[in-house]
Amino acid sequence: MIRTDRHEAIRQAMNRKMETKEAKAVYERRKVIAEPPFGQIKNSGFRGFSVRGKEKVAGEFSLVCSAYNFKKIVKSVSTGSIRLEEAKRLKMAA
Repeated sequence: MIRTDRHEAIRQAMNRKMETKEAKAVYERRKVIAEPPFGQIKNSGFRGFSVRGKEKVAGEFSLVCSAYNFKKIVKSVSTGSIRLEEAKRLKMAA
């Protein structure tokens, strides 16, 4: 016997919605824009918050995001994708 819960109708409606071309297009963009950073943060070892409370969690998440961004900058500079001399020259010209 297969049983469902009271939310089965909602799940089925979402499944139908996700089969539309519009929903697939939205999720294609989401896959490129939003998901990779969160996956990379989780793969680097961050799995949960160490503090309680909305403000403290926001602070911890900001720290995690800052570390993620700093790692990306360091990698870009070390691989030559970003040249610091060029950035300084452009800043002086502005």
